[in-house]
Amino acid sequence: MAAPAIEVTPDLDLYRLATDSWPLHYIVCDEVQFYTKAQCEDLARIVDDLDVDVFAFGLLTDFRGELFDGTKRMLELADEHSPLQVEARCWCGARATHNARVVNGGVVYEGDTVMVGDTRDSDAQPLFGDSVRYELLCRNHFRTGDLGT
Repeated sequence: MAAPAIEVTPDLDLYRLATDSWPLHYIVCDEVQFYTKAQCEDLARIVDDLDVDVFAFGLLTDFRGELFDGTKRMLELADEHSPLQVEARCWCGARATHNARVVNGGVVYEGDTVMVGDTRDSDAQPLFGDSVRYELLCRNHFRTGDLGT
């Protein structure tokens, strides 16, 4: 089973997309943490008005440990919330609950939700800007900034 993906930009009207694409049996949404509140409400309308199942996937919290706006609205509107069975682990072996932003080798807790940087996994000089990567950590190591290196 396959279908073309549609890029969800902030100005995309998901309800209109659904009605223009009728008939639909279900919709699969990825990276919903970046959806706008209006788009999350569109998804709820699609379920309620069009009787179409919506499966939405995304992160709960950002690099600061705070709910993304899209995630917050999805949790408020969702009929069900089910964590995936895959359980990520911190370097220490504990369950990873936070997605830490690592900039130039250190965990950061402030900044824009979306950051452009060089994500190459290398010790070489970044091609542009800062060296940015994300590391899954348990709450304790997220709080202390301990990357286990």
